[in-house]
Amino acid sequence: MTPSLMNILKDNTLTGDNYVTWKRKIGLLLQSEKHKFVLTTPKPPAPNNESSIMYRDEYEQWKTSDDMAKCYIMATISDVLQQQHEGMESAADIMMSLEEMFAMKSRTTKREAVTAFMNLRMKPGQAVKDHMMKVIAHLNIAELHGAEIDGETKIDMVVNSLSDSFDQFKLDYTLNKKEYTLQGLMQDVQSAEKILVKGKGQEIHMVGKVATVKARQKVKKQQKKKQLGPIKKETKKVTKIKGKCFLCGEKGHWKRNCPKSQNKKEEGNLNYLETCFLADSTDSWIIDSGATNHVCYSLQGFQERRKLSKNEINLRLGNGTLVSASAVGDIRVYLDSRRHLDLIDVYYVPQFKRNLISVSCLNKFGYSVTFNKVFIISKNDKIICQGTLENGLYFLHRNISHSLDTEITEPNHKRVKLSTDETYLWHLRLGHINLNRFKILVCDGPLSDLKVDDLPTCESCLEGKMTKRTFSAKGARATECLGLIHTDVCGRMSIQARGGYEYFITFTDDYSRFGYVYLMRHKSDAFDMFKAFNAEVENQLEKHIKILRSDRGGEYLSGEFQQYLIDNGIVSQFSAPGTPQQNGVAERRNRTLLDMVRSMLSYSTLPISFWGYALQTAIYILNDVPSKSVPKTPHELWTGRKPSLQHLRIFGCPAHVLKGKTEKMESRSETCIFVGTI
Repeated sequence: MTPSLMNILKDNTLTGDNYVTWKRKIGLLLQSEKHKFVLTTPKPPAPNNESSIMYRDEYEQWKTSDDMAKCYIMATISDVLQQQHEGMESAADIMMSLEEMFAMKSRTTKREAVTAFMNLRMKPGQAVKDHMMKVIAHLNIAELHGAEIDGETKIDMVVNSLSDSFDQFKLDYTLNKKEYTLQGLMQDVQSAEKILVKGKGQEIHMVGKVATVKARQKVKKQQKKKQLGPIKKETKKVTKIKGKCFLCGEKGHWKRNCPKSQNKKEEGNLNYLETCFLADSTDSWIIDSGATNHVCYSLQGFQERRKLSKNEINLRLGNGTLVSASAVGDIRVYLDSRRHLDLIDVYYVPQFKRNLISVSCLNKFGYSVTFNKVFIISKNDKIICQGTLENGLYFLHRNISHSLDTEITEPNHKRVKLSTDETYLWHLRLGHINLNRFKILVCDGPLSDLKVDDLPTCESCLEGKMTKRTFSAKGARATECLGLIHTDVCGRMSIQARGGYEYFITFTDDYSRFGYVYLMRHKSDAFDMFKAFNAEVENQLEKHIKILRSDRGGEYLSGEFQQYLIDNGIVSQFSAPGTPQQNGVAERRNRTLLDMVRSMLSYSTLPISFWGYALQTAIYILNDVPSKSVPKTPHELWTGRKPSLQHLRIFGCPAHVLKGKTEKMESRSETCIFVGTI
């Protein structure tokens, strides 16, 4: 192996964020070593005594290349990933597993880069070189993460992003249909920029100076005429105007030439322009795709700020003038969606009369902005806020009377302290359970010190638990544990859980309401999950399952599943077709679990791919909290012991974990995210 390839192995360790770069480099390495074909070629069957020598050689070549590919892949991933994948059969299986774990983030980055490229517009006064560098940066990120944009579309979108000063260039491009590369386009646009600067008095860089330039040109013409000498003209005879002006009542002019009329017209134009800079409200925010920074004109709303010295930070206005910022800090904007948006590094400029939110600053922190008749700000496929177009300006929908709710912050920003309401804090810790369960926990002992009167409105519960009315019919209950087990399979989920899981199966004991949940990659894994469940519960309780109730899903009707039930003396009960209410315990358990999962993910703002961890945490919590169907907690009926809740924490909260071995001056812990109790 060459030294350059050894450097790839040394410096290309997969950590998660660098998945796309790692995949490209490992592909180059395998291609150079002629082992890459094993990633796309299925493993051939093992040769037998009748196999030819050529087939045996091909099989040995594939096996050798696969072993080498596995070695290279395992050598370039972290220790944790090595332990997780060392038992996999082939290099293709390892690559597929890694893609399931990390490709979702890559797709999100690709979508954000493409959106930023499509929304990019050249700012008035911006140099062509700076604009093109931004364009190329967005394109590189998008293509690095798998975006495919043909050359013509790239050029069309770049030309369309140019400012209005290049309208003539755009027209020539459309009519001549010249084929460009990005480099060639950049050269021609820079040439056009030089012509514009030379011919129009820096029209590109100093927008708003057109009138001044024209005035200077007029003065030059007059000076030129003086140099050439006087030009004789026929002078018109001035006639004295008789009568009075109908506007001001003075003599010597008509109404159309009245100075007062001219003053009114000028005042009207000034008033029209002034409306663009009048202070509407300190709570009013405008989305500006041309602004390079967040700007406000009031100190109201600053969470923290730093005073700036005069001329320390200067901002250039649209007319080319410079204004000095007086302070810089962070502002929290409360939205009508009961969320809030934290703006980092907002400049306080008293001369401004509007509060501006910069689109480019939002893009730096992973937000994407879509403009139409309304605009939408989103992050990680979640809509954060929106606004409407009013008088040519995009106004953000806000809510002045704010409340504690889902935290939307930009990266590296400290989390805000939670509400001092202990009831609400335990509501979050216990996976958003309802008030009735709380009261039972208080009366029964685990939370006896808690005073429960009412729960505040929880936006996460409203998003995750909206339901129809329940089915009122009830059936006969089991009289002991394992007397009746309810089961159901849920899936396929639109987004895979970490580890490649797309389904889950639940088993709920009818007598105690104690439940189990198993994640599955395929629906056909239901039989294996039931065998594991049966072996565990029979060993723990020293009892046998008597009845298994399910719907008529194909996974329960398979021959091997039914034969297993017969061999173990388990009666199989099925609900009638079209009546899921008859399997209501399992259906309701799935709905409760998904309600809790959605609520916990909504509050934590973790990616949806963490639903597997949230699901296992939810079933753990449900077993430890009361149910209206049983007099005690499921855990107590199942084990005979009361559960403890003191170790529970909020799903998605920061957690400090003790490191194993550290140096004397090294930090003893590392910051992680709590993803549940299993």
